[in-house]
Amino acid sequence: MRGLKGKRVLITGGASGIGAATAERFLAEGAVVSILDRDPGARGLVRKTLPGLAGIFDADVSNLKQVQNAFSDAVSVMGGMDVVVNNAGISIRHKFLEITPEEWNRVMAVNLTGVFYVAQTAARFFWEHEGGVILQTASTNGILGYPYYADYNATKAGVIELTRSMALELAPKVRVSAVAPGYVLTPMQRAEYTDAMLDEVNRKIPLGRHAEPEEIAALFAFLASDDAAYATGQVYTMDGGETAGGLAGR
Repeated sequence: MRGLKGKRVLITGGASGIGAATAERFLAEGAVVSILDRDPGARGLVRKTLPGLAGIFDADVSNLKQVQNAFSDAVSVMGGMDVVVNNAGISIRHKFLEITPEEWNRVMAVNLTGVFYVAQTAARFFWEHEGGVILQTASTNGILGYPYYADYNATKAGVIELTRSMALELAPKVRVSAVAPGYVLTPMQRAEYTDAMLDEVNRKIPLGRHAEPEEIAALFAFLASDDAAYATGQVYTMDGGETAGGLAGR
């Protein structure tokens, strides 16, 4: 991609899954990359698998002070900031009638409030400096209804509208877009689905499989690059064709 070499990038939830794959892709493009993640085991592993990372920071995105401290540390380590990939998120597979208030609040705190904390912290920095790019991880769950993930779906729909609103207010200095993956074979997905469930899902996807995290990472790299200099305020779906048709097309 054009214009990624030397760009200073921070990725939240960057120690595993889509986040780690995105960190690896930006490193391959010549960017300077730091990650933020609250999982100590994942941080230890990514430290070994991606030794080229400029910084690895411990922070829970649902805690504003931790976000601000980690962001400041990342700016100090990298000498600035150009791109933020707002990716951290959690999900709990459960029926709507069984969601507890504690579960609802936790998913909201990480997936929506946490995204807001990171986005606003990044936007304020970019606004005071030379501008930048904010990319956010949404989901096809924020576009269509999916059973067993009502709280997760609500947060991802919120991320989509937050992205659009930010893009309008922050242009032209800051570009803001979202990526909405469909089913991606990540550790989070693996933890919630049996092999039989994965096979059942694959049968309804036109391309017949889950996405690999690296494929989503490639879209993030494009949207951060100079090749996407006119891209802002949009949600880019990558789902193997899953949402291309309704029930009649399945």
